[in-house]
Amino acid sequence: MIKVKHSYSYLLVSLIVTFLVFSCSQETLENPLEKALASDDIRITRVMDSITKHEVQITYTQIDRRNDSILFTGYTFQVEENNYFYPASTVKFPAAVAALEKLNELDSIHRKTKFYIEGDSIETTFATAIQEIFAVSDNSANNRLIEFLGFDDLNERIEKRNVKPIRISHRLSTNNADDVTTKPLVIYINDSTTGTSKPIINKIPEHLELNMIEKGVGFYADDSLYQEPFDFSLKNYFPIRSQQNLLKRIIFPANFSKEERYNLSNSQHKFLLDAMSTLPKEVGYDSNEYYDSYGKFFMYGDSKKPIPEYMKIYNKVGYAYGTLTDCAYIKDEKNNIDFMVTATILVNKDGVFNDDNYEYDEVGIPFLAQLGRELYAIELKRKK
Repeated sequence: MIKVKHSYSYLLVSLIVTFLVFSCSQETLENPLEKALASDDIRITRVMDSITKHEVQITYTQIDRRNDSILFTGYTFQVEENNYFYPASTVKFPAAVAALEKLNELDSIHRKTKFYIEGDSIETTFATAIQEIFAVSDNSANNRLIEFLGFDDLNERIEKRNVKPIRISHRLSTNNADDVTTKPLVIYINDSTTGTSKPIINKIPEHLELNMIEKGVGFYADDSLYQEPFDFSLKNYFPIRSQQNLLKRIIFPANFSKEERYNLSNSQHKFLLDAMSTLPKEVGYDSNEYYDSYGKFFMYGDSKKPIPEYMKIYNKVGYAYGTLTDCAYIKDEKNNIDFMVTATILVNKDGVFNDDNYEYDEVGIPFLAQLGRELYAIELKRKK
C-alpha cells in the first residue's frame, strides 16, 4: 500500500509539473500581436472581419534591456514586402535622414543654412524643412529636400545601411512630381552671398513588379473617371520592414554596426529625434487646427485631446490614396515602457481612387489608434 500511495503521489506531482510547464510555455509562446488583433473592440473587429479588403500589414517590436544590450523581439501580421501598398508621406522620413547625412559631408552648409529653390520665393533652412516634415507632414518641405538630394542619392544612402527595399521616385503633390531632373538650390553662403547648386539628373524609374500593384475598380484623372484598376507601378515603394528597420537604426544606432549606422553627428541625431517627437504646437502651429495627434495615429489618432507629456512618440505617418500608415517608436517615460509598431491599412470602400472618398476617420485612424492602445496595455503587463 505504501508503494501504491508513493506511486500515485509521484504521478500526481508529475502531472501537475507537466501542466504548469505547459501552461507557462503557452503563455510564453502567445503572440501578443495576435492577442491585440483578437480584441472585441469595434474599432478592431470591423477591420478584422473584412481583413482582405483592408490589406493590413503590421510589425510590432518588443524591446528588452540586458545590461548594456538592447534586445528586439519581433511579431508580424500579413507582412509581405512583395504585397504593395502606397507609402504616402512615410517616405519623408528617409528623405530627412539622407538630407542630414549629406549635410554632414559638406563643409560649406549645415542644417541652419538658408536656401530657396530656384523659381520659388520661399526661403527656408534644412532644419525648418525637417521640422515641418514631422510636425505637420508638409509636402513642400519634403520636395525641397528632394531637390537637394535627388532620388538616386536618397535611395542609395538608405539602402547602403541595409535598409531595403526602398524606391523613392517622385515628389509629393506638385506639378513636377515625376521630373527626374532636380531644380537648383540657391544657397546663402552668408547674409549677402549666395551660391547655386547644379541640377541632378536621376535615373528614369522602372515599373515595379509586385503583387497588388494595381488596385481598385476605377480612378479619376483630369476630372474623368476611368473604370479600370489604378496602376501604382511608378509610385514610391517603402515596405513595412524597411520602415521599421530605418526606425531601429535611428532610435538605437548603437545596436548596429558602423556600416549599418547613418553618418549623423550627435547634434544631428538629437535634432532628428526632437523633430520626430515634436508636437505641432511646440513649433508654433495653431493647436486647434494642428492638434497633438495630427501626425500621431497610434493610441491618440482618434482624439483631439492633448497627449500626456510623459508619452513620447517618435514617428512618421502617411495617408493618401486611401492608405494610412504609421511607423512609430512609443515611449512611456512614467511607466518605463517602450516599443515599436509599424502598420498600414487601406480604407477605400468604393474601390475608386482619387475621388477623395476614403474612410480615414471612420475606419482607418480608429483602427490604428486602438491597435496602439491594445499593444500598450500588453506592454503595461509584460514582465521584462
